[in-house]
This record gives sequence, C-alpha cells and structure tokens, in this order.
Amino acid sequence: MRKEIIVIIGGPGTGKTTIIDGLIARGYCCYPEISREVTLEAKKQGIEQLFLENPLLFSELLLEGRKKQYQNALQEPHEVVFLDRGIPDILAYMHYIGDSYPSFFDAACRELKYSKIFILPPWEEIYVSDDARYENYEQAKLIYNHLTETYQNYGYELIEVPKDSVDNRILFILDKISNLSQVRLDL
Repeated sequence: MRKEIIVIIGGPGTGKTTIIDGLIARGYCCYPEISREVTLEAKKQGIEQLFLENPLLFSELLLEGRKKQYQNALQEPHEVVFLDRGIPDILAYMHYIGDSYPSFFDAACRELKYSKIFILPPWEEIYVSDDARYENYEQAKLIYNHLTETYQNYGYELIEVPKDSVDNRILFILDKISNLSQVRLDL
C-alpha cells in the first residue's frame, strides 16, 4: 500500500483548519496545525508571542512537531493522511521575517517528502484575526508568496484550491487525489 501524505497549506486565514475539520467529519485521517499548540504552551510559560520573541526556538519546536506528525502519518493504517501545514512552511515563515536558520531545517525538507500539496490562496472575505493569528491581510498575502516559493524550491507542484464553499473545496481536493477517484460524492 502506498501511503499518501497530503499537505494543505496557505497563508493565515485561508480556510485550512475549516477544510481539515470537514475532512475529519468525512472520516479522513487528519493531523491539525501545531503552531497554535506551541504558541499556547509558550503563553502558559509567560511568553506572549513566542514566534515574535524567539522565532528560532518557535521554529525548532514546530520542526520537531511536524517531523513527529510525518512519522506518525507513516504509521497510520489509513492510505491517505492529511496534514495542516508541512515542514517547508517553517522555512517560508523564516524567510518572511528575514531570519536565518540552521541547515537541519533544509535537510528535513529534503528528506521528508509529501505526496501532494494543496495551497489555499489569500481570500480577504473570509480572513479573520484572532489571538494566535497576529498578521493582517496584507501580511497574509506576503506569507502566501513565501509559501509558494519555498515549496516550489523543494520541487513540489502546488495545486491551488479555488475559492468556493467548504464542501466544494473538499470535493476539489478529493477529486485531485489519484487513488481516491472512487470517492463517494454523497458524503
């Protein structure tokens, strides 16, 4: 059985979590975004915004978490596993803030490869800020550009998910997954 590890990426506020939640509701194995978890853990320790205060430490924690997600996904009994963001996202954000990073970040991107990458474009009509999302919409567009460039630099062909209803976006993703061509559309 060939394991499909599929990543859904996009700038902040593009609907990634909503799509992941919709895939979970349809019975798919999905791993959530872990940056909120890292941010909330840091807040418990009195660090208001770890990404801003210590971006390298934040990124190292994300890298460890995303590597663990990748390894766990390989062990899943499911043929397809969806991830909310992948390892190259970390580098894209480091590029966005203009920070450098050790070579082991690049090595992880080269070693742990994903099957398909779906990218959600900036969508101002659905963009919302919250406690864990400090970027404004203009910054979200810049992050999208960094994500696109970073993933393409690692040889990924990005599949852009159209702006549409959640159900239609999910159906678009499922339709593009080769070994899921028999997906029941009535789910």
